[in-house]
Amino acid sequence: MATIFTKIAKGEIPSFKVAESEDYYAFLDISPLAKGHTLVIPKKVEDDYIFNLDEKTYEGLWAFARKVAVALKAAVPCKRVGVAVLGMEVPHTHIHLVPLQSEADLDFRKEHLKVSAEEQAGIAASILAEYEKL
Repeated sequence: MATIFTKIAKGEIPSFKVAESEDYYAFLDISPLAKGHTLVIPKKVEDDYIFNLDEKTYEGLWAFARKVAVALKAAVPCKRVGVAVLGMEVPHTHIHLVPLQSEADLDFRKEHLKVSAEEQAGIAASILAEYEKL
C-alpha cells in the first residue's frame, strides 16, 4: 500500500511543491516548525529508514536536498537551513529542511505553526522559483 508521501509525489494528494526531479520530490510541511519547512522524499522508495536506502538513492536524496536547501535559504529569510531525519511520523524516508534563526527553531516538541494555504502557496512558489534558477 502506498504511503501518504508517495500519494503526494504522484499528485493524488495535493501539496505545496517546492522542487521535483525524476526521482525526488520536495514539498512544504503542512504543520511546519517555521515558514518554509520543507520535506524531501525519494519518489520510488518507500522504506521508512533512511539508512536502509540503496547507495544511489541515498546519495541522490542528499544531493537533491542540498539543492532544495540552497533555494529555500534564498527564498526564506533565515540564518541557516536546519536538517533533521526522524522518520517516526510517516513510514517513508524524508528529510526535514527547516529555516532557522536559532537552534531552538529545530525543536519538534514546540508548537507548530498554522500557515494559511495562500501563504503556503506563496512560499512554495518563491522556493520553486529559486530552485529553478540553480
